Amino acid sequence: MAEGDRGAMAELYDRYSGALMAIGQRLLRSEREAEDLLHDVFLEVWRHAADYDPARGSVRSWVVMRLRSRALDRLKSVTHTRVVSLETVDLPEPTTQPETAAHLDHQQVRDALQQLPADQRIVLEQAYFEGLSLSEIAAQQGAPLGTIKSRLARALQRLREILHEFHEGGG
Repeated sequence: MAEGDRGAMAELYDRYSGALMAIGQRLLRSEREAEDLLHDVFLEVWRHAADYDPARGSVRSWVVMRLRSRALDRLKSVTHTRVVSLETVDLPEPTTQPETAAHLDHQQVRDALQQLPADQRIVLEQAYFEGLSLSEIAAQQGAPLGTIKSRLARALQRLREILHEFHEGGG
């Protein structure tokens, strides 16, 4: 492919397009978006075939990493415009009873998040509400990746415990 062999491109497409499409659909949750992504990734692979280094991994890994990277870029560009701080979310008031399950769930999550230590809450918000990868969070906070992973794991565990307590306590 690096020498412009279209047959090599066709072979690569035949070999990996099915798996890449499945990964794209799983990441983007849209068949149309996954098709667009697949097209873009194969164009990129064609243009940058000379960049492939067998010492760094298999062709499959190289192509999958390009697809994953482009999918995350797309997700960030879509979710970036929808980033909202939990403290400023203005949920509509229930129209019937003030104690509806949906209202309680939102309020319980807000309350539970406020009970987390700040370092854990920030990592959780950055990962889930801002769409940042753990590597990006680590770089932004100047902390080791392992520390960020641990904070997120502890935050999720504690959030589960707090919400379970709300449920069990009837709150």
